[in-house]
Amino acid sequence: MTVKKLTEPDALAKYRDSLVASSDDGKPCVLICGGTGCRAGGGLAVGDAFREVLEQRGLTEKVEVRMTGCHGFCEQGALVVLKPAGLLYVRVTPEDVEEIVATSIEGDGVVERLTYREPATKKRITRESDVPFYANQQRVVLADNGRVDPTNIDDYIAAGGYGSLAKALTQMQPDEIIDAIERSGLRGRGGGGFATGRKWRSARNATGQPKYVLCNGDEGDPGAFMDRSIMEGNPHSVLEGMVIGAYAIGADRGYIYVRMEYPLAIENLRIAIDQATQRGVLGENILGSDFSFNVKISRGAGAFVCGESTALMASIEGLTGEPRAKHIHTSEKGLFGKPTNLNNVETWANVPVIIDKGVEWYTSIGTENSKGTKVFSLVGAINNTGLVEVPMGITLREIIYDIGGGIPKGRPFKAVQTGGPSGGCLPENMLDLPVDFDQLTEVGSMMGSGGMIVMNDHTCMVEIARYFTDFLRRESCGKCTPCREGVLRMYEILDSITAGRGKMEDIDLLEEICGYVRDNSICGLGKTAANPTLSTLRFFRDEYIAHVKDHKCPAGVCQALTTFIIDEKTCKACGACLKACPVEAISGGAKKKPAKIDQDKCTTCGACREACLFDAIMT
Repeated sequence: MTVKKLTEPDALAKYRDSLVASSDDGKPCVLICGGTGCRAGGGLAVGDAFREVLEQRGLTEKVEVRMTGCHGFCEQGALVVLKPAGLLYVRVTPEDVEEIVATSIEGDGVVERLTYREPATKKRITRESDVPFYANQQRVVLADNGRVDPTNIDDYIAAGGYGSLAKALTQMQPDEIIDAIERSGLRGRGGGGFATGRKWRSARNATGQPKYVLCNGDEGDPGAFMDRSIMEGNPHSVLEGMVIGAYAIGADRGYIYVRMEYPLAIENLRIAIDQATQRGVLGENILGSDFSFNVKISRGAGAFVCGESTALMASIEGLTGEPRAKHIHTSEKGLFGKPTNLNNVETWANVPVIIDKGVEWYTSIGTENSKGTKVFSLVGAINNTGLVEVPMGITLREIIYDIGGGIPKGRPFKAVQTGGPSGGCLPENMLDLPVDFDQLTEVGSMMGSGGMIVMNDHTCMVEIARYFTDFLRRESCGKCTPCREGVLRMYEILDSITAGRGKMEDIDLLEEICGYVRDNSICGLGKTAANPTLSTLRFFRDEYIAHVKDHKCPAGVCQALTTFIIDEKTCKACGACLKACPVEAISGGAKKKPAKIDQDKCTTCGACREACLFDAIMT
């Protein structure tokens, strides 16, 4: 890439105009998802295959191939979008490429077998914009994630990137920027939901130099990949937000704290930092101004607790990642004892949008106290697994059914956990609950960073509480007694109940410990660790009682409390359960002879029940 350093805001505008003028909107373009999920599904090989086939057919100069960030529809990867037609092909393999080129690039046809098939109606949908997964979202932060090459800053600039930075430097004073962020109602997307503008103003007013601006890209929640996908797919949106924030606060240096398990995010951020510095939108005398700001990447070592602000700062300093009591706010005394502002990846990515489109536009989205959109990772028992961005105030039902496509195999919905391992589990009668910071907190859950795990009727809610409590007790840093000992004791009681050793008094004791841990822990890990247990006790208490009193797991998950039997009247003798059983505990199941389970051999793994097409296997 020929590097052109932009030494004034007008130069940025002229450079963008030249990029747009040299592009051909009508030129065919193959957009291939290069996010981690699609890479695992062979996305890079698909890209190589397109380049090879296009070269063989003499189309290299006529058709552009672009590896982009995550498109979001992870369930269907590897994903390919053909522009300008807007065709979406799913689960593409290198072997499919020649047919796609011949049919849809050289010709104007569609390869039907590679189009998206709607689970309920079985209808084929060819255009990306018509797929319910995309059509029912409102993409603001993720708007360019599947369009720009994250390793090419010119793609970002051509799409309007760094225009907000130029506007902030030339048309706004630092206090005006903070005022805009305050009026926008932007709240931290990392889980706490704290008012972003208020945090910025506190850091600006703090005495002491230097001041630091930090980005939390640790994202340790199981099943969460919102921040990872933004860092991988559009790292410049994060950098631009940080530079604007640094200018507003009066900081000249910063760190992006990224978990070690995100190698692609780290690589793309490094490339973005280098390119932004070369272009003059990062580093010394940004866009020819007197303002300078430099960013370094700090790699986290995998500790969940380092997502907490003070633990993250301790980790950057080279100390053990332990939180501290916040008698003094980090805005006054944070990293290296200096004034520090910390926001997460998604929060920073919202900043350029607010500066560009304006406060009025931004506040038109969302609810009274929760403005804008929120990115969620939608996983679990859901047809359309992936990354979704929706306006605050949308209902759980709309997310799960209109976007997520409902529960696979038509199974009943049972619960959804929001907010990651520290979130609460909400039952079916709360599907119409609007999703925002306050509503989720009121019912015993939380927004968190945006994890959303859907569960069907084959989910044991006691086991869910045990699983997440086990995760949290392992991730506790052990600094404070309520968390170190309390979460451990919670886990021991839950483990005893799921193993069939529980007593009725354990349920009351469990609630008591949960309250103590919540009220007395130092940091957010301990304060929210009880949410999975308290929410399942509140909404699914009958399952706890069944485990303890009836010695039975209603969902058929806890092996010590489960016995599988086959209903001979319902069994169709298809043999599916016979093939699925790993220990050969099933006989029959063929030649119209119903299957039977040998209880002496059965390990109650549940593989037979999952394989059964007729719900003939019961507990």
